[in-house]
Amino acid sequence: MHAEDEIIAGRLPGAAGQPAHHRFIITVFGLYGRSSGGVIPVALLVRLLQDLGLESASIRSSISRLKKKGVLTSEKVDGQNGYSLSPELEQHFSIRDERIFVPRPASANDPWLLASFSVPEAQRAQRNKIRTGLSRMGFGNVAPGLCIAPKKLFTEAMDFVVRNDLKDYVEFFFSSPAGPGELKNKVAEWWDLQSLEQYYAEFIDAHTAELTEWKKRKDRSESTYRDAFKTYIPMVTQWRRLPFLDPELPLEFLPEQWKGTEARQLFYDLHGILGPLSARHANRIIHGQREAA
Repeated sequence: MHAEDEIIAGRLPGAAGQPAHHRFIITVFGLYGRSSGGVIPVALLVRLLQDLGLESASIRSSISRLKKKGVLTSEKVDGQNGYSLSPELEQHFSIRDERIFVPRPASANDPWLLASFSVPEAQRAQRNKIRTGLSRMGFGNVAPGLCIAPKKLFTEAMDFVVRNDLKDYVEFFFSSPAGPGELKNKVAEWWDLQSLEQYYAEFIDAHTAELTEWKKRKDRSESTYRDAFKTYIPMVTQWRRLPFLDPELPLEFLPEQWKGTEARQLFYDLHGILGPLSARHANRIIHGQREAA
């Protein structure tokens, strides 16, 4: 799997325990690495992640693994050892940013995107790569060799196919429903809406109290900024996979009282409050400590 696919894959919300250390590292680089000149000194990265309760040895081990996977590259900054994101990942972080922070819900009248693929049995690994890659983008499964998604995913899906040299196996089509089936029922078959709604419910349960707390908290101090960082990074890390499980299907085709709507509003409310405060703490560590050195 390419490093960029590893980035987008993310950890499924709801799995036991906290997200792995390297997923916090990816979140930190995605949010703050690109705005810091691209390179974060190792010592300062460790310092930031220790604020999340992580141990130095585990952090450094995760950094090493991400380097081996090609996600991070070694750099020097002001004479210090540091890391930056692999240059090839910038486009994929831009896609990620748009999915997470700039939602574009599909409407009931929008066309659909069909992905049809056929792979010889001798190359079944390629078939699995196609199926897995499309699923991680948010495609639903219509039938063996046929997936579906809102049309807005076309550019991303085509990029995945070209980048992984799968052009000979995949064909894309734009489509509009012509009946006679009930599309709402079909959507429930093509996507695992029950599991997806459970992930949303877990996000709501995990973070609703945080929103209440932060709406009341008016003090602005270094401890406030650090606490915001400690809340914001795990919250974004849990959330950032969900926009790739749910391609923002039209609400008309989703169950009544769809929890995704509430969860998405909760995320944006927390992002609006915590984002600037967390950034202040991260930038103080990355830039302030670097200047002090």
